[in-house]
Formats: sequence, structure tokens, C-alpha cells
Amino acid sequence: MGTVDYVKDGHVATIRFNRPDKLNALTKDMTKQLLEAIREANDDDEVRVVVVTGAGQKAFSAGSDVTLLDEYGTNWHFRNRVEYNDVLRSLRKPVIAMVNGYAVGGGFELALCCDLRFAGESAKFGAVEIKLGWIGGGGVTQLLTHLVGYGQAMRLILSGDIISAKEAKEIGLVEVLVPDDELEKTTYEYAHKIASYSPIALQTAKHGCRMALSVPLEAGIMYERDMQTICFYTEDKEEGIRAFKEKRTPQFKGR
Repeated sequence: MGTVDYVKDGHVATIRFNRPDKLNALTKDMTKQLLEAIREANDDDEVRVVVVTGAGQKAFSAGSDVTLLDEYGTNWHFRNRVEYNDVLRSLRKPVIAMVNGYAVGGGFELALCCDLRFAGESAKFGAVEIKLGWIGGGGVTQLLTHLVGYGQAMRLILSGDIISAKEAKEIGLVEVLVPDDELEKTTYEYAHKIASYSPIALQTAKHGCRMALSVPLEAGIMYERDMQTICFYTEDKEEGIRAFKEKRTPQFKGR
């Protein structure tokens, strides 16, 4: 029924949805595997950045396998299910979606739950649930509106249209767009680059930007200043200053 693969390469971990014959649609069991992968990434101090992607060339993910939704039972059980997008958003470390092929439905929301979206030219995005009689429940109305603005979010959610990677880049949904054959190289170069930085600084930067989505400006700036203060009293900050003075690459330890 598919798996969620977890692989670590230095300070970068990769989570891969591995059900390419079903467009990497997630099952209940795959959600449990994703939860375990997230826990492992959060608990492993060596992991500083996570890349999320799908196996094969056809899809990043098509979200939930709609043929299996009845497995959730009653409406109440469905409401209180373990939601794979909530699981992904619980990752404390920077997350990059490496989007190959279709990212639609819940798979679109998975991409939205990541901090950055790197896409190949053949990637396609869409909040398609409205065509089936419902809307997404993994954050699409909130995350997409914050990312591309109210009008563009409404346009995509109300129509269920699938858009190209080029259009996604134009409206601010995708941060980096490259030819398909350069996607993996570009994504991992960036991932390993930022993974060389202090993990404390990386996580506090993520927390600060996430805070900006839900609090007033002044409260966000106060939170940012607190996060800066935490960074200023770390060994990594001292190493950064020493390396700058000695004109060498800093060796951050996450302390």
C-alpha cells in the first residue's frame, strides 16, 4: 500500500512518499509512517534541514487516497483523524518541498505546509477538492491565502483548477523553479548550504516567520528579539564571530 521512506545524508534528511503507481496518494498507514519520520527528524540533532518529495516523476503527492476515505468511519472519527499535514507542520526544522509532477488536493497542502517550494517545470498544483464536493482540511484556505493573497487563493480554491509551475512561480506559490533535470541538484545544493549554518539560528528563524502568520507586527518583533537573544548566548554565535575574524568557515555544533 505504499511507504514513506526516510533517508539521512549528513545534516539533511529526506522524506519521500513512495507510492508512485497511485501518484503517491497517502494511506492511513503512510500517515503513521510520516509521523514516525517527523519524530525521528525532530529528535535527531544531526538533522538540520528536511526535504520532502515524492517517488517517480508523475507526482509529488495526490494527497489522500479517496478510495480509502471510508476507512475513517464516522464523521467524528474523520474529524479527529491524525492529519498528515498537521504532522508535517510539527517539524521544527526548515522543510523544503521538492515538487516533481502533480501536487494536488492534500498533496498541494503538503507542499504548502513546507517552508519553501522548489519545483521542476513540469510540476502542477491544484486545490481540487471542490470538484468532489468538499474543501481541503489540511490548511489550504489559511496557508494559501497567506502565501499568495486572498484573491489568488479564492481563484484557485473555488475553481479547483490545476496550474502550471510557471504560473505558480508568478503568483508566489513556488519560490524556486528550474528545469526538471536540475530539480534534485538545485534543491539539495540549497538544503546542504543552509544545513551548514547554526541549527539554533535555523529553527529560530523558522519560528519567527511562522509567528508572523498569526500575530500583530509589534508582538512578532518582540518575539523575534527574544529569539535573537537566545542565539546571542550560544556557542554557535561565538564560533560565528571567531570564524569571521579568522576568515574561515564556521563549524556550528548546535550549542
